[in-house]
Amino acid sequence: MASVPVYCLCRLPYDVTRFMIECDMCQDWFHGSCVGVEEEKAADIDLYHCPNCEVLHGPSIMKKRRGSSKGHDTHKGKPVKTGSPMFIRELRSRTFDSSDEVILKPTGNQLTVEFLEENSFSVPILVLKKDGLGMTLPSPSFTVRDVEHYVGSDKEIDVIDVTRQADCKMKLGDFVKYYYSGKREKVLNVISLEFSDTRLSNLVETPKIVRKLSWVENLWPEECVFERPNVQKYCLMSVRDSYTDFHIDFGGTSVWYHVLKGEKIFYLIRPTNANLTLFECWSSSSNQNEMFFGDQVDKCYKCSVKQGQTLFIPTGWIHAVLTPVDCLAFGGNFLHSLNIEMQLKAYEIEKRLSTADLFRFPNFETICWYVGKHILDIFRGLRENRRHPASYLVHGGKALNLAFRAWTRKE
Repeated sequence: MASVPVYCLCRLPYDVTRFMIECDMCQDWFHGSCVGVEEEKAADIDLYHCPNCEVLHGPSIMKKRRGSSKGHDTHKGKPVKTGSPMFIRELRSRTFDSSDEVILKPTGNQLTVEFLEENSFSVPILVLKKDGLGMTLPSPSFTVRDVEHYVGSDKEIDVIDVTRQADCKMKLGDFVKYYYSGKREKVLNVISLEFSDTRLSNLVETPKIVRKLSWVENLWPEECVFERPNVQKYCLMSVRDSYTDFHIDFGGTSVWYHVLKGEKIFYLIRPTNANLTLFECWSSSSNQNEMFFGDQVDKCYKCSVKQGQTLFIPTGWIHAVLTPVDCLAFGGNFLHSLNIEMQLKAYEIEKRLSTADLFRFPNFETICWYVGKHILDIFRGLRENRRHPASYLVHGGKALNLAFRAWTRKE
C-alpha cells in the first residue's frame, strides 16, 4: 500500500480544512499555523521562505507597497481597481439617482403580506423605525466584542479583503482584535457570518413579514434527508470603506438588513431583462474588477440606510454596498412565492456563470419541489371551493412547472 504524503514541520498529511502556504525555495507545503503565517496576510508575501530555507536564503520577501493609502494608488491611464482606496474615494464623490424615485416607505405595522400583494414586492422597501416589524434585536450598545462573546472566539469565519476583493478565513477572535486595533493595515469585511446555530440566535428574531413569507420557515419539513438551509440570520461587521461589488443574492433570494450601528449605502439596479443580460456579461468578463457596473445601466439608485433603519431588497435586484463608517448590522435571506419566476431566473444565471456551490442557496431545487407540492395543494383546495388563486401564484406555479420539466429532462 502506498504511503500517504506528509507535509510541513509537523509531518502530517494534507488537510483541506487548514490553510497552507508553499515555500518558494524547497516547494514543500506548510500549515500557516505551524509557521506563523496568517491566511489574510499571506497575500502580502511575494516569495515565502520556510523556517529551514530562511537559514540559507534569508527571510521571506514581502510585496512592495505602491505608496500610502492617502496617495493615488493608480498610475495615470491605468484603470482603477474595485475596492482600492482610489475606487472608494471616487465612489464617495459620485452622484446617483435617488432611491426615493423607486422605494416604498411603509411603517412597520403597514408592512404586511396584504401590503406586498397589493403593491407587489418588486421595489425595495425602507422602514425608518423598527416598531411594528415584529423583530427582536440587541440594543444599539451591542458591540463586535459582544458578537464574539455569543458566537465564540474560535469560530472560523469568512472575511473579505476589500482592496483585493478576495476571501480568506480567520478566527472570529482574530477579527475582533483587528477591528479594535489602533491601526488597520487592511480593510476587512465580514458579511457571511450565519449564526442560527449559536447563542447569538437567541437575541435576534427576524422580521414578522419574513417569517410569514419564507419558504424555509414554512415549508421545509421537520424531518428531511437534505440539510435545512440556514440563511435566515447573518451578522455583518464592516469597517469604514468596506465595499461589496454588484451582485444578485443567491437563488434570487430577497434580503433584509437592519443597521444596528453605523450606516450602509446601497447602490440598487432594477432587474430588467436588459440589466440582467448586462450583469451576466459583466460577471463573466475578465476585467470585471476594472468596470463599475453602475455605469453600464440607465439607472443606478443610491439608498443610505442609517442606524435603526431596515431595508428589504426584493428578488433579483442587483446591488452593491459601501460602508461609510464602521457598521454593525443584521440581515437574512429568504425565498418566497411573490416572485417565483425571478428567483428561478437568478438561479439559472448562477448556473450559467458556474457559480460555486458555496455561494449558492443550499438545496435550492429541493425547496422548489416542496413549494410546487404546496402550490398544487392550494390550487386543489381553491378549485373545490370554486375560488380563483392569486395571479402571482398562478404565474409562479407555471414558472415552477417549466423548471421541473427542465430539471428532470434526460440528457
